[in-house]
Amino acid sequence: MLWVKAWHIVFMVTWFAGLFYLPRLYVYHAMSEDKPSDDRFKIMERKLFYGIMTPGAIITIVLGFWLLGDYAWAAYRESGWLHAKLALVTILVIYHIHCGKLLNDFKHNRNTRSHVFYRWYNEFPVLILIAVVLLAVAKPF
Repeated sequence: MLWVKAWHIVFMVTWFAGLFYLPRLYVYHAMSEDKPSDDRFKIMERKLFYGIMTPGAIITIVLGFWLLGDYAWAAYRESGWLHAKLALVTILVIYHIHCGKLLNDFKHNRNTRSHVFYRWYNEFPVLILIAVVLLAVAKPF
């Protein structure tokens, strides 16, 4: 089971790498003013979202359920920290889906937000990461 946990962490890191980098690409994309830059950002964003982020998210979630199914369902009923962690993961999945919506907006030249919005938007997964790691390691309640 330690191998499953190790791979769960590896793919979680992969997922978060994408969650940190994609909104940063949106910052630069929102600032771009020429067609070659626009086209380049569209390619980078698509490859990151579909080639790294989404597979990382899916594998992280599948391995997380595997861990739950193997030995943690009994603990789940009694562990408030795990309830909180899974709630945060649900919020992260919603954020991921919203990143995909923004990707689609950029793809179809429908972005209406400024680079400043994306600079703030980029900070959200950091807060989730901190909370999830603290909950998983410290198990405070």
